[in-house]
Amino acid sequence: MILTGNEILKNVQEKKIVIEPFYTVQLNPNSYNFTLGDRLLVYNDHVLDAKRSNDVREIVIPDSGITLASGTVYLGCTKEIIGSDYFCPIIRGRSSIGRLGLFINITADLIDIGSISQVTLQLNAVQPVTIYPGMQIGQVTFWTPQGEIKKYNGKYKGSKGPAASKMYLEFPEK
Repeated sequence: MILTGNEILKNVQEKKIVIEPFYTVQLNPNSYNFTLGDRLLVYNDHVLDAKRSNDVREIVIPDSGITLASGTVYLGCTKEIIGSDYFCPIIRGRSSIGRLGLFINITADLIDIGSISQVTLQLNAVQPVTIYPGMQIGQVTFWTPQGEIKKYNGKYKGSKGPAASKMYLEFPEK
């Protein structure tokens, strides 16, 4: 069951949901608008390898904005620290952002219960689009789990800033 905006506010106040910083003006009927942080990671190589750590470079998004090129995956993050030990957060792009041809989560919309961090966003532009730090780029919803809760304790726990893929850790060492 999805939480309403009033329930999100209540659970933020009761510290069962973490959204820091939190502004009531960004609260919607059943979601919260999160904002874009000020840094991006971009992979240095055109061909990426799931079995190794791929080199990245960091780009600071200036207040004047940065234009994303199509055909490149940019890793950004939320300005907010988001998560919960009680509810399952799901992120998605705002429809206004989608109408600009910008996808903010290519495949990873589920935030595991117990993961409380800045959420990495996988930005992919259909055509060149200019983005700005602090813009309201997406929404988070909170869902009530059913069954025993086991908190996330994985490789991205507590991330600060955008996090590159750590899939290579899943392969056995040779």
